[in-house]
Amino acid sequence: MTAATASPITAKSRVDSVDSPPAERRAKRRRPRAHDRAGVVTYAILIFATVVSAFPFYWSIVAATRSNAEINSVPPPFLPGGGLTDNFERANEQANITKALVNSTIVSGTVALGTVLACTLAGFAFAKLRFRGRGALLSFTVATMMIPPQLGLIPLYMMMAKLGWGNELQSVILPTLVTAFGVFFMRQYLAEALPDELIEAGRVDGASYFRIFWRIVIPIARPAMAVLGLLTFMTTWNDFFWPIIALSQDNPTVQVAINSLGGGYVPDQSVILAGTVLGTLPVLVVFGLLGRQIVGGIMQGAVKG
Repeated sequence: MTAATASPITAKSRVDSVDSPPAERRAKRRRPRAHDRAGVVTYAILIFATVVSAFPFYWSIVAATRSNAEINSVPPPFLPGGGLTDNFERANEQANITKALVNSTIVSGTVALGTVLACTLAGFAFAKLRFRGRGALLSFTVATMMIPPQLGLIPLYMMMAKLGWGNELQSVILPTLVTAFGVFFMRQYLAEALPDELIEAGRVDGASYFRIFWRIVIPIARPAMAVLGLLTFMTTWNDFFWPIIALSQDNPTVQVAINSLGGGYVPDQSVILAGTVLGTLPVLVVFGLLGRQIVGGIMQGAVKG
């Protein structure tokens, strides 16, 4: 009796869905509900937050295109000038910004790639593999995040000196090639996003764990890998504490080179900000390339949470 009553309704709904044009059905699905529409206050808050966030970078661009006297004038200029090329040349003469950009790209790219691969592999092992001491090793890895990096500064410097890596890029790359945060981050993501059935199916088909990692784990973990890669790249690019100790002005990274810009009795802020703008552009490019993957990974984690 219930089936007989429900069948006409189902048939009618099917007929309506077939009779309605595809464009109309898509329009109905895309039509926002009343409480989903953004109001004037929402747009005002978003515009204000965007202006406040972007103004420091805009002012850096304006200052990089002006002279030091123009920056310190009252009122200061709020439009870009024509001295950007001259300030870039002066910054490159003072601190060899070109070589610093190349060094920072090599260091940040290598560290980001190594951290993503190693932490994804370790996160997969901690999340899905069963072995003795797994919990103790994971706890020890997370506990290392509580140790201040300043405590290991002297032993690390002595180790790099014994290896003969003084003022070499590998002295900056090797100590940060794997991070405890990256291992814990990838472990948490894979524990939720990677079904056990896929691993069991791969094992039944005769695949090794390394083949499962390359064929199954990496495609699933790609959003989280993009997030970890960007965070690692930005952290390494902006790192100043260890590179200023391990490297010299002859072989600097961007942050070490910017530290030596605009020296003198009166700091030349136009040259300093010209070097700063030049050192910020690669980070913006990386974010532009990985932005969609990052947003997708964050949204996927929010839906699952």
